[in-house]
Amino acid sequence: TPFSGGSGALPANPLMALPVLYGGVAALILTVLIGSYLIWDAGKAIMPVGVIGILLIISYTRWLNRLPFICLVAPGTGFGVLMVVGTTIVLSGQLLPSVWLITISPFMLVNNLLLLNQLPDIDADRNAGRRHLPITHGVKVSMAIYTLFAVIAYLSIVYGMLDKTLPPLSLLALLTIPMAAFAIKGGYRYGKHIGSHPVYLGANVAVSLLTPTLTGISLLLA
Repeated sequence: TPFSGGSGALPANPLMALPVLYGGVAALILTVLIGSYLIWDAGKAIMPVGVIGILLIISYTRWLNRLPFICLVAPGTGFGVLMVVGTTIVLSGQLLPSVWLITISPFMLVNNLLLLNQLPDIDADRNAGRRHLPITHGVKVSMAIYTLFAVIAYLSIVYGMLDKTLPPLSLLALLTIPMAAFAIKGGYRYGKHIGSHPVYLGANVAVSLLTPTLTGISLLLA
């Protein structure tokens, strides 16, 4: 599908595997160089963020996606926790406790982004030796966790507003709830065949992008 299993370019052109590997290594080296500059500019406090991020990148395909629950939370750790925490350290020079509350929503939603996208890939991923949650625990358990993560994501925004960590305008992020409910409906209804109904996968992508975007806009305008 357009939302799972990658672009299809490499399976269609397997001879490009080595150039793609070189491109990935070059991108990782560039990432390390940028991170080194940020350590020099913002201080060593950001170093653990970079080290954990690099370990996630290197270990994800070969090892982490064979550990169901670690595979489940690895995407949210990278794109939710590490990015928010790292950005905060770079911009402010410190890490306030309130930042951890802000990481909850993107952490949950990015985990969900990959979780739903794994449903159409269950058979192919199993044949490739992966052992993520939909393979080991099935669609129903995966969708129960997906639903729980979505609820926690939105509740964290409401709590953040009540706690005054987030401004009242952050409740705009709740506008994506109908899309999340739509994606949940598709997951329960079609399970591993959801790839034949990509509109649900599209809603899942929209939720993971729009919710933190609206939260970020509310912080900028506060």
